[in-house]
Amino acid sequence: MGILARMASMLTGWRKEQSVTFALLFKKFKNILERNNRILELMADMGDKLGGEYIFDSKYIEDATSQLDDQVFKLISDMSVLTQNKNTALFLAFERIQHRLQEELAGRRHTKDGPMVLPFQDIDIEAEDEVGGKISQLGDLSNRLHLQTPNGFAITTTAFFTFMSRNGLLELAQNSIEEWDGTDQALHELADLMQTRIMDSPLPWRLVARIDAMVNALSVRRPQSPLRLALRSSAWGEDGDSSFAGQYATELNVPPDRVVEAYKTVIASTYSMEAWRYRLDRGYHESEVAMAVGCQVMAESRVSGVLFTCTQQSGTGCESMVVSATWGGGAAVVSGETATDTIFLSRTPPYPPLTRAVARKTRRLAPAPRGDLMWEDVPEQLQTIPCLTDEQLEQLARVGMSLERYYKRPQDVEWTFDAQGELYILQSRPLWSGGDAGLSVPVQDATSKAEVIFAGKGLVAQRGVAVGKVVLVDHNTDLDQFPEGGILVSKFTSPRYARVMRRACGIITDVGSPTGHMATIAREQRVPAVVNTEDATSLLRNGDEITLDATQNVVYRGRVAELDRFERAEPDMFEESYEYRLLRRLLKHIAPLNLVDPHSDDFKPQACKTYHDIARYIHEKAVEALVALSQRHDALHQAPARRLVDGPPLGLTIIDAGGGTSCAPEATALNMQEITSVPLLTFLQGMTTSGMWDTAPVPVDLGSFMSSFTRTFTASMAGPDSVGRNLAVALRDYMNVNMRLGYHYNTIDAYVSEQINDNYIYFRFLGGVTELVRRSRRARFVADVLDRFDFRVEVHGDLVVGRIKKLSVPRMRVRLHMLGGLVGYARQLDARMNSDELIAEHVQAFMEAITPTLPARHTGHTGGEHNDAAHFGA
Repeated sequence: MGILARMASMLTGWRKEQSVTFALLFKKFKNILERNNRILELMADMGDKLGGEYIFDSKYIEDATSQLDDQVFKLISDMSVLTQNKNTALFLAFERIQHRLQEELAGRRHTKDGPMVLPFQDIDIEAEDEVGGKISQLGDLSNRLHLQTPNGFAITTTAFFTFMSRNGLLELAQNSIEEWDGTDQALHELADLMQTRIMDSPLPWRLVARIDAMVNALSVRRPQSPLRLALRSSAWGEDGDSSFAGQYATELNVPPDRVVEAYKTVIASTYSMEAWRYRLDRGYHESEVAMAVGCQVMAESRVSGVLFTCTQQSGTGCESMVVSATWGGGAAVVSGETATDTIFLSRTPPYPPLTRAVARKTRRLAPAPRGDLMWEDVPEQLQTIPCLTDEQLEQLARVGMSLERYYKRPQDVEWTFDAQGELYILQSRPLWSGGDAGLSVPVQDATSKAEVIFAGKGLVAQRGVAVGKVVLVDHNTDLDQFPEGGILVSKFTSPRYARVMRRACGIITDVGSPTGHMATIAREQRVPAVVNTEDATSLLRNGDEITLDATQNVVYRGRVAELDRFERAEPDMFEESYEYRLLRRLLKHIAPLNLVDPHSDDFKPQACKTYHDIARYIHEKAVEALVALSQRHDALHQAPARRLVDGPPLGLTIIDAGGGTSCAPEATALNMQEITSVPLLTFLQGMTTSGMWDTAPVPVDLGSFMSSFTRTFTASMAGPDSVGRNLAVALRDYMNVNMRLGYHYNTIDAYVSEQINDNYIYFRFLGGVTELVRRSRRARFVADVLDRFDFRVEVHGDLVVGRIKKLSVPRMRVRLHMLGGLVGYARQLDARMNSDELIAEHVQAFMEAITPTLPARHTGHTGGEHNDAAHFGA
């Protein structure tokens, strides 16, 4: 059955209904929460499999993907019932993503969509499918890390598939390898056939035109000297899980009139016997083969070479880096055809040289006048002196360590300094150490001597080790200023932190779930993360250097170097398997989160690129839908309504939509002892036991009073349609309260359960009897109080909106209790707000009054007690 037919079948039932009871709609809301959690759990399990600690097969991958398909489809269906909307855009997004997953599972990765060429400024790490591993990393270095790389463009995998398909070459490769008899001789003949056919086949004229246009654009920017290009291979997977080092061709110093020929030479190298054997030995399928080509302006190399950011020399462990350098071009260094200077550098700033061996360098590679490279003699006075100054070595080391921190593993970096002394990065790929050979690290001795700040707190979201300085972050922090290599420490998890995952080397939070949105992103990016520690923000200070061992769940003071280098040296053997690569590709369509900010114009179904995006969008919008439903009387018409006869004098009517009260069905009134709704009872108790309800009249001047009559409120601003009616909708785990108290309006919507990912509070405060200045002062008072209790707050004049979510039941109850007191305290406060100085005075007075009444002590997930009252300054 097609997607549209399934939609029609799902939605036929409720379309015929005139109205649906709130209890039924709330059941759909709970279904959405449960499915959202199940989706996050499935994504977390699939992400854990990539950690290398679990063996899995293709059956696991197929089953997990099928379960995700089912849960996401039903999630959208439940949302359609909740909102009584077809949600066509969500279903279409689901179909697009599901189609990509099915194509991956079927071994059909070919796509002819997208441009045939891309300028480097439009490329980052997310473009790997379009431009291959090597060039996507180079684009990332330039556009995100702002390192200098040679300018140029990429001829994409779309161009590869267009060229190969049009000439019948993909089919030839697939059929030939299926018929291959397994002998080297037959593979050699097949490689020769493929390479000959590629070189003899014409490129599509549109591709040639686009290549010529990009080359001409580069020529215009270099009017003083003739343009020469380097054409570098960038296959799927190259410089990623498999290095493919030396397997594919690189064409250097290519003049503009030879670019098309050089491009075909690189494409042909995809099918050399050596490259084919390399792929076969690692279980690569033909469907995993695609070649993009990077076309870069040739750097005028004065000195070039290679940097390894981590060496395992006997006696030095991983405490050093090693640089190999020679005069001229660097191709001779990687091929081993020339003598090089060898310098070992410290891994600790300012990265001083540890040892330096200067070779006699008698020849160097230089550009030939008509293209390619040639050998030339090195002048006598340069042959026995170092190629690099100490300043250049420090610059190179600093860049190398930033790359290691960014990619979270040691790097093999090719680089060059030009005639003007400018450093260019030519490529950076993971440094494969060959396991733990030569590694002797006394990890247990080192950790036994290190100072433990805390251990066993919270839950591990992503294993690993991080060494860096603490960066305390809250919802007001400018994440664009987050430093490279910092350890992010925050009270709460947030999908916003996706922006700094590449720069952060670790994450620790007070609150959160290992199956939440942020934890999923941490696993995707392999950022060591521990969540729900309860009090990390009070134990760690901004700027402290710490070691986070998220494998053993321990935080040490200072740098435990042995732990750091042991972690970096651990091999990832399973990453060579086809199943691993397939799962990693599938997760690209499942786990990344693009819809981060609910206030962004891009927070819409059409922008959903992954299942995670769909789940995040629906989770956010389902809460909004429930708030709106709670204010619709037609959805509540079958639920019993009863008057609250004790507690604060609110004139509150409570509608029990299912399990919110314990009174008899025929009762028309109830008291607080009969309220079983956890959030509602906690809120009302906060209003009564805190002593905040003020019944004394407050004098109001005539001008302020009259200003209240000149104001207008939309229904969305003021709350329920019957403005002035104080109404609460209650279920066991849920409440929605709409109240008019005097001349201001409150909406409080909350869900509180044992499932931490589902919990949230929405608070809205608006209005007053006085002029705007005093109402705005009260609004600032309310906002300051909410901020102290970790709400995300928006203030617009006298309108305050506060949101908080994903806290444990005890923490949610603390905040609901506080809100009860705050509503009572602020009821007539605007009339007293004669000056700005009173804002801080009332915040202090409120905090001193409310803190002793808070549910002070609770037991967290870690088993220890945590004093929330102390957290708020008692």
